[in-house]
Amino acid sequence: MSDPASIQSAIRNSKSAIPWFIATAALYAAFAVYLYWPHFSRLAGWEWLLPVSAWGAACGGYLLSRRWVAGCTGSLLAGLVYGFGPFLLGLARFHPASSLLAAGVPWLFLPAAVSRASRPRSEGKMPSTRGKWLRLPLWLLPFVVIALFFYLSAGRRLFAAPLQANVRLLDLAGFLAPLALIGRGTAVLGVYHVPIAALVLGLAMVWKARRYGILLIAAAGLVLAFSKSFLSAGSLAWLGISPILWLSIPMLWCAILCGIGLQGLIEAGPADKRWVLAAAILLGVLAIVALLPAAGGFQVFPGLGDGEDRLFLQTAEIYLVGAGAIGFIYLLTRQNLRLHWLRWAILCAALGVDIFVSATYVADKVF
Repeated sequence: MSDPASIQSAIRNSKSAIPWFIATAALYAAFAVYLYWPHFSRLAGWEWLLPVSAWGAACGGYLLSRRWVAGCTGSLLAGLVYGFGPFLLGLARFHPASSLLAAGVPWLFLPAAVSRASRPRSEGKMPSTRGKWLRLPLWLLPFVVIALFFYLSAGRRLFAAPLQANVRLLDLAGFLAPLALIGRGTAVLGVYHVPIAALVLGLAMVWKARRYGILLIAAAGLVLAFSKSFLSAGSLAWLGISPILWLSIPMLWCAILCGIGLQGLIEAGPADKRWVLAAAILLGVLAIVALLPAAGGFQVFPGLGDGEDRLFLQTAEIYLVGAGAIGFIYLLTRQNLRLHWLRWAILCAALGVDIFVSATYVADKVF
């Protein structure tokens, strides 16, 4: 969907990149003010880091994604999903330093992403094996900084997130219904609703392009987040790192995969119509799954109240909106109609409604 040359050159076009980044950063700032404005009167001390962290995380996600996403629209989505996604907004339940640390993760990956060794030595040539190994310490930098943060902060009796937090497989259900599961798990996971299709499509594109490094980094963070499943309580206490903060790494790369997938939807041609149709069907199936708890016919989570039933119904509605938008993109690809401006408008409308409504609800709920 996006050829390697365009992906490699996207970050190099500084003339257009700088104005786009300024405009995007301003948009993120406006959205952060909107989300936290009703709660400004209650913010005090460290809590003022929350809107700043959301903005910084979104900007970092945007910049990092430019290494792999050819279009600015995909990078805009990557920043929104990470900086204003349920995970980072949900960190407001803990010490504000946890949000600040999570916001720094994409910035810590930037040196590896933009290092000279990470780019082709010349057109048509991939980096050498030696260059990849030299880059390895840079890719490990976020892991080291998270560990150092907890080690140093423990000496000052500052615990950004609970060390004994138990990240469970049930928390992964947040990817399907993040709004309905707020407060039911240790961490609020997910990329909202419509971006799920872009996430799956981006994952397929990265796998097909054999960019396994991205997946390995995300998998490493996920394994560390579930460390309580295979480590004893004594080992976890010795490590002194909350599993919750390890989740910032896989959630960041999920956001970038969303950006890659969205760019693929915008640029999809007739050869890609099966992938586009599969993405629309996926959202349609998820809409049906979300309707089951709302109808009371399938009790996935015991003790659901009337309000949560309503949230599952709203979740299904958003999935249907996304399925309709991507279904229309499928019709365009089937007729070999590029019409990028129309695709952009339809996808942005569906994504905008989803993120605007969902992020507002999460921000209000965690406060």
